[in-house]
Amino acid sequence: MPEKPRVLISTDIGGTDPDDNQSLAHLLMYSDLFDIEGLVSSPSYGTGSTSEIFRMIDLYEKDLPKLQKHSSEFPKPDDLRKVTKQGRKGNAPFAGVTSSTEGSDWIIHTAKKEDERALWVLVWGGLEDVSQALHDAPEIQKNIRVYWIGGPNKKWSANSYAYIAANFPKLWMIEVNSSYYGFFSDNQAPDVIQTTNYFEKHIQGAGHLGADFKKYYDGEIKMGDTPSLLYLMDGDPTNPLRESWGGSFEKISRSARLVFDRTSTLSDTVAFCAIIEFRLKGPEINAKPDSAVFWMEVPYGNSKQIWPGYYLGDGKYSIKYSPKQAETLTFHFTSPVPGFPESDGQLVVSNLWPGKANPTDYLLGENWYSDRSNPALFDGKLQGGKTVQRWRNEVLLDWAKRWHWLRE
Repeated sequence: MPEKPRVLISTDIGGTDPDDNQSLAHLLMYSDLFDIEGLVSSPSYGTGSTSEIFRMIDLYEKDLPKLQKHSSEFPKPDDLRKVTKQGRKGNAPFAGVTSSTEGSDWIIHTAKKEDERALWVLVWGGLEDVSQALHDAPEIQKNIRVYWIGGPNKKWSANSYAYIAANFPKLWMIEVNSSYYGFFSDNQAPDVIQTTNYFEKHIQGAGHLGADFKKYYDGEIKMGDTPSLLYLMDGDPTNPLRESWGGSFEKISRSARLVFDRTSTLSDTVAFCAIIEFRLKGPEINAKPDSAVFWMEVPYGNSKQIWPGYYLGDGKYSIKYSPKQAETLTFHFTSPVPGFPESDGQLVVSNLWPGKANPTDYLLGENWYSDRSNPALFDGKLQGGKTVQRWRNEVLLDWAKRWHWLRE
């Protein structure tokens, strides 16, 4: 790293997926390499809050004396607490923005600081606070660089993503929908460090952060958000085309979006992580615009996921949805509104992002990057996965040195 990057993390830590805890432990153990200017709790789904960030900082504080034996650059715990802010809880409505939060205001405050360095906004969950910040202060677009772990997060954050893609196409953005899976995928050669026994070999007995790590996936490495940090730790982050610990990316000039004014069928194919917008006509009702009044039910394992659809006024109903993987998707629209056109639909989801061009795609600027589409770089079915997987040994061995510090 030529200089310390300014970093603000937007995380859904404390929700249903504890890999954010693993990634935050990694960040804290490498925090001497960054100027951490924000830790924003942005749970578009689940029950995440700043309390979980504070708890992790408390663990870091207990381990700090051992870390400081190796570097004097580790931040003070109280300085980290001061920049920990609560963002939006829950996903944004159809418009993609609502009202400001402590977290979105902090993004604006930090982005406007007098500093020649750009602010790196690393998003580990939904984009709600980023979209709100851009809405409230569009001028910060030129001051920030976004590395977003999309994929499943895009499902929860489809509305705020659509708002950004439609209104801020010139944003400097690395949109990672699949490459990050390479950090923990099961497609592991015999000579690759196994994520299943790394805890026993390197973490067990290593301080308070190490003891806590066992709580998440029984210590198995997932850390799907960590590639955002790795990207800043290895080489020139202003060049996403290069090879790096956090992946290698290519420019994309459009973001896949399809608009249906009907229920889709198996004759319709979309790219995974595309924004699918269904527009339905129904009865005029007395409801505030952007009110959730119908639902899209999608099978999920032995249960189902339920996604809100919105009333836009004048008998118009709409929903945005983003499938996270290649599949044959089935769904059902339902609503308690009398006369609503309930229906069943299907859709074929392809395995290449952003897929073939559509006239309704979001057109992007010169600085939007995403997963490499070269088939040789797929990790199994994961587009671009090998651009991250190939560095896993080097990354985990480097981290093992720091876990050893906590064993001393």
